Amino acid sequence: MASLNMKGSYELTNEKIDEIVTRKSAGNYALGYVKESTFYVKYVGRADSDVNGRLKKWVGSYKRFKFSYASSPKAAFEKECENFHDFGGTDSLDNKIHPDRPEGASWKCPKCDKFD
Repeated sequence: MASLNMKGSYELTNEKIDEIVTRKSAGNYALGYVKESTFYVKYVGRADSDVNGRLKKWVGSYKRFKFSYASSPKAAFEKECENFHDFGGTDSLDNKIHPDRPEGASWKCPKCDKFD
């Protein structure tokens, strides 16, 4: 079974984000809901520099979140790609497209040949 390797889940509110996501850092997140103690992933994303700020843009759209810090924007991109593929991509997630690279980056998806 796929694993996000993230902390949580937490209620997706500005207050909870500020309480839990305390470092300004690149990072990854998953948005979704909990049913019978299981977190269901509906969307995966990343922030290249501020995962706290990025999560706040989703308040009101989803009920819960999980997150992890990343060591770099590249690491966040690669983890986002892995999570995207592991959790079904556009067939299962609300993500409409494959994760994109930051402008000017030539990184490759670790799971597919989208950027070959």
